Amino acid sequence: MLRLLRGGVTPRRMAWSLALGMAIGINPSVGLTTLLVMFLAWLFGLNQIASQIGTHLVAPLHVLLFLPFLQLGVFLFHTRRLPLTATQIKHLSHHPIQMVHVMWKWEWHALVVWAAIAALVTPVVAIYLRRALVLLLRRHKTLIQARPATT
Repeated sequence: MLRLLRGGVTPRRMAWSLALGMAIGINPSVGLTTLLVMFLAWLFGLNQIASQIGTHLVAPLHVLLFLPFLQLGVFLFHTRRLPLTATQIKHLSHHPIQMVHVMWKWEWHALVVWAAIAALVTPVVAIYLRRALVLLLRRHKTLIQARPATT
């Protein structure tokens, strides 16, 4: 983080890069986080490395929040409950078209819930991360003012 700050990335841009990565990192989709964060960081002119760091920092939260996002989507959109029993899962596994249709509906609803939460939480996270980065810069002024190592 200090190297990125020494490289000219402002604390504000670094904070927004990290916050974006963290928000994308907890989305309920599977396998799209890296590509999505790369695209959005490029689109908004944020730091790619910091965004990827933010995504990977919250990877454990992604696993923990996957089902709550799905269940909140089921609750808010009044769709069928998730099949959590072995019989229900076995039934869906024998009907692949129905399974894909139902799973897409759950996923779409979960993404809507995630997007609403991310839109509210990301600016707050960015504000606090910026404050933490400014404090980090003040504490390590000698490291920031030193010449970057050439490797």
